[in-house]
Order: sequence, then C-alpha cells, then structure tokens
Amino acid sequence: MFNIRKFGAYISKLRKHADMTQSVLGEKLNVTRQAVSRYENGDSFPDISILVLLSEIFNVSVDDLIKAGEPTKAEAILLQSDIKQSEIPQEIFKEKTITDDILNIASLLKPSLLDKIAKGFEKHDIDISKLTNLAEYLSDETFVSMLENSSFETLDKNILEKFVPFLDDNSRGNIFKQVIDGELDYNFLELLAPYVDPYYFSTQVEAAVVYGVLPAEALKTLEKLHWPA
Repeated sequence: MFNIRKFGAYISKLRKHADMTQSVLGEKLNVTRQAVSRYENGDSFPDISILVLLSEIFNVSVDDLIKAGEPTKAEAILLQSDIKQSEIPQEIFKEKTITDDILNIASLLKPSLLDKIAKGFEKHDIDISKLTNLAEYLSDETFVSMLENSSFETLDKNILEKFVPFLDDNSRGNIFKQVIDGELDYNFLELLAPYVDPYYFSTQVEAAVVYGVLPAEALKTLEKLHWPA
C-alpha cells in the first residue's frame, strides 16, 4: 500500500544527501519552504510538474520516487498513468485489492484519471459500499454513472445516505419503486422522502402496506415526516 509518509521521508533523505535546505529546494521547485516541509512530512503529495522537477534535481527516476512510497502493483501503475497521462491497463481491474488501492491514492490522483478509473469499473463488479467513498473525488456525472451501472443488492442505509444526493430524479425514483415493490429495505423510505412528491410518496407507501408488500411499520415513516397515511 502506497505510504505517503515513506515517500516524503525519501524526499527528505535526497535533499539532505544533496546538502540542501528546504528553502533552497523550494526555490528550485518554485514552491515555499512550507510546501517542501509538507511533502517531506507526508502531509501533501506533489503534483506532476513537481515530481518531474524532483526527478531532475536529484537525478532519480520518477519511478524511483513513486517506489519509495512502497505502492502495490496497481497503485504504481495508476500513479504512473497519472504522471504520463497514459491509458490505464485494463488488467489492473482484475487485481484483488484494486478497490482498496484506488481508495488509498484517490486524493493523489487527478479527477480526469479517476473518471477513467470509474469507466473501467463499469465493466467489472463494483463494491458499492466502498464506491461511495470516491464521491468527493469524482465528477458528479461520472459518480452517478457508476452508481446507475452498479448493483443495489448490497445497499444499506448508511450507503444510500451518502450517495442519494448525487442521483437525479429518475434514479431516485427507480430506487423508490424498488422499495415500494419490496425489492429493497423499507427503511430506505425516510432517506428518499425529501426527494419524492409528498402526496405520491404517501399514497404509494399506504398502498404497498395495504397489499402486504411492505410491513405496517413502513407507515411510521409517514408519522416521522408528519405526513398523513
């Protein structure tokens, strides 16, 4: 697993070996001394242009810089793809740890690369419980696309709460229908309520209870929202 602190320690080691202060290195990189300090302490990761300059200043390859963080095979490939702006080899999606690897370095990757990763995921099984953690890094359009192309079978209330704001009305409506049809847990109703017309919501829930599709407890959702059943 890529360790940004080990990466930073390597940068510090190279700088000290070159008998260079953080201020001097900052000048060469056109960043502040504080920025260099953050790199070395593992508090932030340099962008592509800085990595290339570090490579030139210390006469080491960008690959060596990345390897200092002890990345997994998939992490190394993704970081290199980000730097070289190259296509992502599809075989890495077969790696058993690919989801964890992506989550570990998501904050270090450009949104454009993460969008490519998302499209790659659409062709493979998606662990939606982990997928939601990528929401803050992906474009809204890509995130919604991933959700709509994944299975809702593993959904729980916490997961739905995270991603329902990102969905469009049609997608929310589809989930609401699955709840009303008894395909998804009725406990999702409370989370979906703010996004569904109150009258339609109430009548559909009541009808589902009358016909025995949903348990009577589902009506408690209407009581909580102060909507008539």
